[in-house]
Amino acid sequence: MERILGKKLCGGIAIGPIHFLDGEKACTCSEVLDPDRELSRFESACTEAKAQLNKLQIKAQHEAGEEAAEIFEIHAMLLEDDDFCDAVRQNITQKHWDAAYAAQQAGESIAADFLAMDNEYFRARSADIRDVAARVAGVLQGKRPEQQSVPGIVAAEELTPSQTIQMDATQLLGFVTRQGSPSSHTAILARSMAIPAIAGVAVNPEWEGKTAILDGNEGLLLLNPDEQTLTMYQSRAAVQKAEKAQLKALIGQENVSRSGRIIKIFANAGSLADIALAQQNDAGGIGLFRTEFLYLDAPALPDEQQQFAVYKRALLAMPGKRIVFRTMDIGADKQVSYLDLGQEANPALGCRAVRYCLSHQEVFRTQLRALYRASAYGKLSIMYPMITSAEELDEIYAVSASVREELRRAGTAFDETVPEGIMIETPAAAVISDLLAKKADFFSIGTNDLTQYTLAVDRQNPNLGSFYQPHHEAILRLIRMTVENAHKAGKPVGICGELGADISLTEAFLDMGVDELSVAPLSVLKIRKAVRQAL
Repeated sequence: MERILGKKLCGGIAIGPIHFLDGEKACTCSEVLDPDRELSRFESACTEAKAQLNKLQIKAQHEAGEEAAEIFEIHAMLLEDDDFCDAVRQNITQKHWDAAYAAQQAGESIAADFLAMDNEYFRARSADIRDVAARVAGVLQGKRPEQQSVPGIVAAEELTPSQTIQMDATQLLGFVTRQGSPSSHTAILARSMAIPAIAGVAVNPEWEGKTAILDGNEGLLLLNPDEQTLTMYQSRAAVQKAEKAQLKALIGQENVSRSGRIIKIFANAGSLADIALAQQNDAGGIGLFRTEFLYLDAPALPDEQQQFAVYKRALLAMPGKRIVFRTMDIGADKQVSYLDLGQEANPALGCRAVRYCLSHQEVFRTQLRALYRASAYGKLSIMYPMITSAEELDEIYAVSASVREELRRAGTAFDETVPEGIMIETPAAAVISDLLAKKADFFSIGTNDLTQYTLAVDRQNPNLGSFYQPHHEAILRLIRMTVENAHKAGKPVGICGELGADISLTEAFLDMGVDELSVAPLSVLKIRKAVRQAL
């Protein structure tokens, strides 16, 4: 038996034969004497490629949900991208390449530029541009896309979103690739379709037909497993299947304990893709929408309209449900080169979150304007991170009040009753939560940072793992104190850190009177089960 460790893309266990999938064959170059004809062929191929992508978008929407479908909407937009189209045209007119080779090479060149970037999100987009270029080249070569029936676990150098969605989901058990990352569109598809998947594995065509176990929970591939290991994983897979069925049966059920205590269960989201997962898992809303991805995934500061479009889409995707948008928590472990944050000896204690926002108020005001404008399209709340004092909160509220007045004067529609809450993630905020509760509309306890700052342990330091103790009595006391102070002021309080998904503490949180738990989308039903089993 051979054990191979990779990167986790989607959890779950798959057991079956390996099917090695060859990549797209490279086009051969033919010199053309009539560039105008090739340009015309390229334009026609783009039209046909758009029609194909429209069909894939419908298929993805049916099989994997709205966010998966949007991947192919993005691909259709790439067909109109000036960089791609201009590169193809130059390859045809200046290098006299045929249209298929010109399209493929343009895609490879742009993909290489993406791969050279420091940002993980942009590196992941390289697969998308190659996918689009290959589709255009395929149309020009007369290829017709077909659904592939691939029984077993697919192994490939790389799987594009198009290849993934075109596989027969009833036959595909899982996939393992050399290239790929958790932020890639293929990984998003895998999670939407609940297909166990790992990446970062040096796949080998000689694996074809070999029995394998793919453990997406651990990022592990086992080739030619022995009988004992196979039996063990078959048992685990059966238990996992039964647990999934039990959890699915909880969709639509109340979050109520056996003694009648009720708690809200929301989902955390770090992107629009997580909204779809939250809906699939019956979350009551989004208790923490991390807006950092807008900044981390952009080559330059996102403007008001770009942000507004994302916030609006999120709200429209969850009609009638509340979404709590946390203002940008940039700094510490989330660095953005174009903001020129500078080097800090201890960035976790440096200029991050609202500290950056208050010292760069135009950046802050841009985000607030976008958020307030989006509030006209759904139930939006705003949450401010890294609060340490009442005075700090007064300053923040003065800025938000100014932004609202600015929008009123411009005649811009927005919700005048948007709740403004804060993260309780510093010991200072927890200790003065009685004072903060008089000003904030709600609290959300960020247990990850609260633990880090209370115990003076850098949670990014792997050498301090044994000192990072989320169950430490000091943490639980601060949580209880915060809940009591919030309730004395008549304000709701939730938990949005990792402790919210810790089922060993669910009953304790119910006892404390926590109003809301916000967890990863895939943990929503697990927490609902824990609540319903609690006394």
